[in-house]
Amino acid sequence: MSTATVEIRDTVNKLIEACLDGEQGYDAASEAVNDPDLKNKLLHYSRQRLEFAGELQRLLASLGEEPALHGSAAGAMHRGWMNLKKSLTGGSSNAVLAECERGEDSAVAAYRGAMEEPLPESIRHVIETQYSGVLQAHAHIRALRDVAKAS
Repeated sequence: MSTATVEIRDTVNKLIEACLDGEQGYDAASEAVNDPDLKNKLLHYSRQRLEFAGELQRLLASLGEEPALHGSAAGAMHRGWMNLKKSLTGGSSNAVLAECERGEDSAVAAYRGAMEEPLPESIRHVIETQYSGVLQAHAHIRALRDVAKAS
């Protein structure tokens, strides 16, 4: 296996892990809030990240590479922190959304890092398209957090 192939696999697997972390994080966040509209928005982002991970997994598999199947240890720790914070704050929307935004900060950083790597154009196109969705989600979560904070 060439060094370039290993680097591509590692780069894409980091994004898969970030997406699976996001999927699980948003799912946990949706369980932590009571507002049905907010719950649905969080579940939407959970499904989005699962779709992103699946698309990246299929890309790697088409290259004959083994895709990541799980999120990262850091993501698991973040969900643990979110659960602790929920118990301490009573699951306030502001606290949950602040943790979602922290997760989005990590996702944005992961995608930015991936786009700095030399990647085949077909993979770069998928990553750029997903990155746009991640940026939109980040802005939306930040706006929701700001509204919840002001309430």
